[in-house]
Amino acid sequence: CRAVVMFAYKGLSRRVACALRSPARVVLGIETSCDETGAAVMDETGRILGETLHSQKEIHLKAGGIIPTVAQRLHKEHICRVVQEALDRSGVAPSELSAVATTVKPGLALSLGVGLKFSLSFVKLHQKPFIPIHHMEAHALTVRMFQPVEFPFLVLLVSGGHSLLALARGVDDFVLLGQTLDEAPGDTLDKVARRLSLVKHPKCCSLSGGQAIELLAKEGDRLKFQFKIPMGQHYDCNFSFAGLRNQVTIAINKKEKEEGILQGQLLSCVQDIAAATQHTVALHIAKRTFRAILFCKAKGHLPQSNPTLVVSGGVASNEYIRETLRIVTDATGLQLLCPPSEFCTDNGVMIAWNGVERLKEGKGIVSHTQEVCYEPK
Repeated sequence: CRAVVMFAYKGLSRRVACALRSPARVVLGIETSCDETGAAVMDETGRILGETLHSQKEIHLKAGGIIPTVAQRLHKEHICRVVQEALDRSGVAPSELSAVATTVKPGLALSLGVGLKFSLSFVKLHQKPFIPIHHMEAHALTVRMFQPVEFPFLVLLVSGGHSLLALARGVDDFVLLGQTLDEAPGDTLDKVARRLSLVKHPKCCSLSGGQAIELLAKEGDRLKFQFKIPMGQHYDCNFSFAGLRNQVTIAINKKEKEEGILQGQLLSCVQDIAAATQHTVALHIAKRTFRAILFCKAKGHLPQSNPTLVVSGGVASNEYIRETLRIVTDATGLQLLCPPSEFCTDNGVMIAWNGVERLKEGKGIVSHTQEVCYEPK
């Protein structure tokens, strides 16, 4: 009997030792959907082993907006270094990777092309599985790196290129409830900042348009300008920001005439315009989100216990918009969750995490020999 027990114990010990020696699966994530070149190496527990991010913000800020050909050139110049640095910091060799995950949609075509071309060459060279990533799905799932958020949950994605509301039912299962019909909120805030020439403001010269609006809005009076909230007569969950931008432009033109200044010069009331613009954007987002919550509750799409709204994307870093949404979630009994600000914007970490989630469930993984195309829209 003792011999049988010892044999079983030794067999168990060998299995435990083997499990301890077996390395956790590791994913390399690559992001080039717009103006950030990002790469990260992550294991299947969500531990970030190595990360590098090269931002093009300063160059595009000087140009007054993102120029696709410039973004493409900068991605080409930096992608090899960014990926190699992430690998070096992780201590993981390409041969030890379990898969490579890369953004293939949506985004700027020229930017997506750089990341995809590099990735396909990389996986063919090292014969690794490839995981094509939907950029918005990656934003939607980033919060699960930090908190155990169970499906289903409602997700609001707001950034410089997108705005949408969706019901997340699984790693690759999303029901789209609403999206922008024209431009994204981040794009609107950037264009208003550009029209106000905030890059010339001493407090804003190194900030993006959205950051400049948020900073100056803290000093402004949002009631000085009354902008109409978009789509008041449309009872759905879609967004529209182009009409609001037109309202703001008309107000700026009027104030320039009143103050006798030329376009390109700073108005005395930039803080008030910034505050009113931000407030109206926040209210529009909050109202559409409120409607999406009511719809999901009426249809039984959210769990009775601890229903959740996840907010992500670059605009989710805006504290005023976040607090406006908190009023909505407090009133409807949802918990509001956002990834840390540094993970709301584009980065390689969120792509690697989406790759990890897909790898665990065996979804969306293709062979290194398979051709994959990018999809800007």
